[in-house]
Amino acid sequence: MSAHTEDLAVDHHDDHGHHHEQTFISKYIFSTDHKMISRQYLITGIFMGIIGILMSVLFRMQIAWPEEPFTIFEIFLGKWAEGGVMDPSVYLALVTIHGTIMVFFVLTAGLSGTFSNLLIPLQIGARDMASGFLNMVSYWLFFISSVIMVLSLFVEAGPASAGWTVYPPLSALPQAIPGSGTGMTLWLVSLAIFIASSLLGSLNYIVTTLNLRTKGMSMTRLPLTIWAFFVTAIIGVVSFPVLLSAALMLIMDRSFGTSFFLSDIYIAGEVLHNQGGSPVLFEHLFWFLGHPEVYIVILPAMGIVSEVMATNSRKPIFGYRAMIASILAIAFLSTIVWGHHMFVSGMNPFLGSVFTFTTLLIAIPSAVKAFNWITTIWKGNLQMNPAMLFSIAFVSTFITGGLTGIILGDSALDINVHDTYFVIAHFHLVMGISAVYGLLAGVYHWFPKMFEGRLMNKNLGYVHFWVTAIGAYGIFFPMHFVGMAGLPRRYYTNTNFPYFDDLADINVVITIFAIITAAIQVVFLYNFFHSIFYGKIGPKNPWKSTTLEWTAEMKHIHGNWDGPIPHVYRWPYDYSKLNKDETGYVIPGQDFIPQTVPLKENEDELNH
Repeated sequence: MSAHTEDLAVDHHDDHGHHHEQTFISKYIFSTDHKMISRQYLITGIFMGIIGILMSVLFRMQIAWPEEPFTIFEIFLGKWAEGGVMDPSVYLALVTIHGTIMVFFVLTAGLSGTFSNLLIPLQIGARDMASGFLNMVSYWLFFISSVIMVLSLFVEAGPASAGWTVYPPLSALPQAIPGSGTGMTLWLVSLAIFIASSLLGSLNYIVTTLNLRTKGMSMTRLPLTIWAFFVTAIIGVVSFPVLLSAALMLIMDRSFGTSFFLSDIYIAGEVLHNQGGSPVLFEHLFWFLGHPEVYIVILPAMGIVSEVMATNSRKPIFGYRAMIASILAIAFLSTIVWGHHMFVSGMNPFLGSVFTFTTLLIAIPSAVKAFNWITTIWKGNLQMNPAMLFSIAFVSTFITGGLTGIILGDSALDINVHDTYFVIAHFHLVMGISAVYGLLAGVYHWFPKMFEGRLMNKNLGYVHFWVTAIGAYGIFFPMHFVGMAGLPRRYYTNTNFPYFDDLADINVVITIFAIITAAIQVVFLYNFFHSIFYGKIGPKNPWKSTTLEWTAEMKHIHGNWDGPIPHVYRWPYDYSKLNKDETGYVIPGQDFIPQTVPLKENEDELNH
């Protein structure tokens, strides 16, 4: 964009900094303000997360004590757990809906929906998103899809039970198993609406980042958070339509007699009319989204962690341009590695070797990021607040989970552990837990920006962090060894296999850690909701950050800045620099220079 059009964009946005008084409905429900929409996404995501975590506790109890009846099963599962004994078919449904909710409705929405909405306008210096109306529509489509997904739990025949990857034929034949009926149809409808929501959101994020940057905010002065959100949105626009097409074809197979994914099927001796389709085609379509989806979840977390680490190390981020290059490399490579999920599908070994190569390549930009984070905190003046602790934990789980990805990315090794707990351990650490840590780091760090200057309780944050961090490793570290011993995933009990009797105690230990880790999230929930209303009001820039969002008013106004939008003169990581006032006097205790300070005032220090 030329300087002239940039000025016009800035001037145009300055025209309507103030808005008339809003009613409750226009302010809190059908809001077009990006800050309110980010809060809506976050609170909806937290509610969905509670459901997802509760499900994981239920199925972990079933795995640990398969013969025991539990009253809690009957309370939550009703007819599916009469006498406290879990029905085998509902076990698979719990695993399916847990995976779906956590991947799509908690991590995708909690990271992109919440933080892209909150930070893109504030950090680039824009009054709001390019289209406030589309932004509102995007949230409400997300909300409707969440409601449909939750409603599918109450269907008479049971919720979807084909695993969160919904492979045919279980997902394509309504008569296959109880969870293949109406519950599966609702799952597909919910996901189709969710994809529409994601696409609208992604297009908004891309256009806003490209067109509404304030004067002086070049692409190389963007914080790494914005780079991550921007590239994430591009991946979403490229890959989500592929899953939408797969979901629509699956709906047609189920309801309109087509055969995209079905061929030569017999049910109870009856020959079905389907022929010519291929379930492997569905796998290709699903994983063409499914693998970029991993990065749609992890890239925003990486951006958040980069920002939090630089701020709390009081040091410039190490290798800013290398970090941007690695984000772009990860985005490109994420679209050509999906086949590593399909090494056991009968794939041609030569094709397997191609996907092995591209998969191992993605370790390079990931390693660049890990080295740069470690180098950023090296010899820094570390501020160990909860956001910083979760960021450091993110790097830890990202590295430990990523190392096992090298094993799973190699077709010859993957075949041995593919359908075991090893895979669960890997992707929960590298994607699930890491993304949750990034989400929590973001919540603790930007809470004052979301809720008008209020701070979360730091001591409760420490308790939440340490129990969560120890508990997460307690759950997923032992799973690697259980998986290498061959324990298959998605079985509701292993008592029929004497070979696995020795692993029963490890499963009990994993489940105890899971219950403790789930329980400690109550501390976070209390801290979060209590602090919204009663949290201590902090200073305008509580973490002494350089980025633009901390120059905006603490009180929420629709337009972000009460007056002209500040201009940008420097990159966003000028920490460990002396800051002088107009007279040349060094401001004590200020070891950073905001992006809004012109370069000339500090030439001496910058040259030095």
